[in-house]
Amino acid sequence: MKNFQAAPERFFSGAKAHANSASLARGLKPPSPSATFWIRGIQALALAVAVCFSLGASDAGSRFTSLNHRLMCTCGCAEILGECNHVGCPNSTEELNDLRAYIDKGLSDDQIFSAFAAKYGATVLAAPTAHGFDLVAWIAPFAVFAAALLGTILLVRRWTIGKTHCEAQVPDPEMDALREKIRRETDSGSDGGF
Repeated sequence: MKNFQAAPERFFSGAKAHANSASLARGLKPPSPSATFWIRGIQALALAVAVCFSLGASDAGSRFTSLNHRLMCTCGCAEILGECNHVGCPNSTEELNDLRAYIDKGLSDDQIFSAFAAKYGATVLAAPTAHGFDLVAWIAPFAVFAAALLGTILLVRRWTIGKTHCEAQVPDPEMDALREKIRRETDSGSDGGF
């Protein structure tokens, strides 16, 4: 077992020695450990970037899934096209076939959405476009929220400005005597009652 664990160390030390002797034979100095660290780090970063950019780049299935989740089924079920689950849906099969055909033709996402909107109406789009009157659907919720917030702030300010501050009452001997009399009468009535 000990020889098995030492074997990789011997292999790598042999490879390192071979690389050092090859670079010395060419008249080059072997790279320092910090330079080797940075070179390996750059290689790992380049590999990670390449993997990130290639994920799903050529996968037509993931594009199909992404697009069918951005379209609505037109059968009236109010479901996303890719998730229309009502049995015997008359529209989802046709729409999904159209989507596959458009992807196979190589149309861009915007061209596909335009073709669907032209064929099935603007309600087929799960989210409104950011052009023309549809832009109102994106702006209106934020405008209503801002107006409600402003109205609430103004209402609270109006309530607080209209309030009068309570002034400290000046002690009145007659009122104090009356309060004390009421307190004595209510205390004595509760003790000897029923």
